[in-house]
Amino acid sequence: MKLNKTIIIGLVFILFGGIIFITDIFNPIVRPITYQFLMGSSKGKDIMFFGLLGLFLILPQFIKKDFEPEKYLKISMVVGWVLLILGILLEIIFRLQMGIKLNTIFCCMTNGMSSTSILHTHLLKSILGAVITQIIGPFVQSNINTGVGLYSYVPSFGFLVILLIPILFATLVLAIRNRPWFTSLLLSFFSSCLIIGAIDGGLFSTPALVGILGLYLVYRNGFYLNYILYSILGDKKTLEKNEEIQPVYRNRGFKEWRYILNRFLIWFVVIAIIILRMSVGVAGAETDCFTVDVVNPTGDIDLGNISSMIIDNTTGQNKTTYHIDHRYNEMQLINDLKVPLRDSCEYYTVSWNIFSYLD
Repeated sequence: MKLNKTIIIGLVFILFGGIIFITDIFNPIVRPITYQFLMGSSKGKDIMFFGLLGLFLILPQFIKKDFEPEKYLKISMVVGWVLLILGILLEIIFRLQMGIKLNTIFCCMTNGMSSTSILHTHLLKSILGAVITQIIGPFVQSNINTGVGLYSYVPSFGFLVILLIPILFATLVLAIRNRPWFTSLLLSFFSSCLIIGAIDGGLFSTPALVGILGLYLVYRNGFYLNYILYSILGDKKTLEKNEEIQPVYRNRGFKEWRYILNRFLIWFVVIAIIILRMSVGVAGAETDCFTVDVVNPTGDIDLGNISSMIIDNTTGQNKTTYHIDHRYNEMQLINDLKVPLRDSCEYYTVSWNIFSYLD
């Protein structure tokens, strides 16, 4: 395989991911951009994004055998949906096994604070984090949260779900193979977002929705995207190659209503997921106060500045329950609690209240 422009660009992305790993010099430039589609971008997500983007550009170039890209793009979308749905199911199983409510944020205090919830799951991330820690643990910086603290709590079912990620990666590589560079770049971007979303956030996360919607966008409109761009550029050679990737509904005699439904169904699905996320968040919100359960406390706990917000607390069954003023911002409360509770308990849970973000 000759070193073409696509491979060079992919190597540059991987190298840039490595630079982000060892230094924070580019954070002020990169973070505001990746924040928009990675849902609260972090150093770990940025490294994964550029690394995956580079791999998706490079690996398809080394595949000699011809594959039908549209076929593997369809398979990738199916595997992606299954992975995202099973990720939420895993979170539900985890909570049933732990005996904690579904509408809570679980915060483990082992090996640093790691949190997970149905609205933003990190259980699969903890499995990957455990593997990374075993391989390059000493080189992982403290500001990169691998979520490894959750690893011991992951149900055995999770180790089967995580196997879908390499399967998804392989089918995505085959889906990108043998395409014009424009749609190859688009698919590489959306594929990176999808895998990051599956690992860090789950079905309701921004990168997961960007990824799965983007794959469908290229699946339904890739032919036209290429046609418009390369017609403007006057690239006849690529236009001829683009003819090999015809719209999937072409020449099938779809009636008008089926055509419209087939073309725009994914948009309705994504909108439904967004509405579902908002509905779950609203239905599960505890607006009167935050309920914080501290499990297996090691002794008397001083919550510091938060103590002035405590309304009541009860102790029993190795669990201390606090009721904290609802005017506290949910994310700020979780971050403030991890300081006094470090090395003071096994884990704690916080009831969620999405309305707190409106204050």
